[in-house]
Amino acid sequence: MINIIEALPIDQQQVMYDAIPNITLLIAGADGEIDPKELEWSEKIAEVRSFSFHEEWQPYYDKVSETMHDRINAILSELPEGTDARQEELSNRLAKLNNILPNISSIYAKHFYDGLKSFANRIARADGGIFGWLSIGPKEAEVVELPMITPIQ
Repeated sequence: MINIIEALPIDQQQVMYDAIPNITLLIAGADGEIDPKELEWSEKIAEVRSFSFHEEWQPYYDKVSETMHDRINAILSELPEGTDARQEELSNRLAKLNNILPNISSIYAKHFYDGLKSFANRIARADGGIFGWLSIGPKEAEVVELPMITPIQ
């Protein structure tokens, strides 16, 4: 699958590779404060997915996990400081996937989309709750389903 991404124009490749760091920041910052626990958890999830996920997407997560920490910090430095403006910018960045995913084989695009949604859910559950119950706050709940990305059927 990584070959399909690498065949895309450079700007589209970057959108694909930045999806995971962007989702991390979207979910972590939804309540107005980016919790380091959520950032740390996102790095662990990406690393685990590099060897335990849809086989065709493992190389993608391997590549993402190699630079995850640095990409999160780089993206964070580019974003507006206010919560609403930051969330809007992250949503706009993720919405760029809507122009890319239809050009990828539907099964791979669906696996990618489903993987993004499950990743978002895991990040949202990283902060609080009891054994994962009630751990998604109201602000996180607004974005955890990634409404800015058109669902892949």
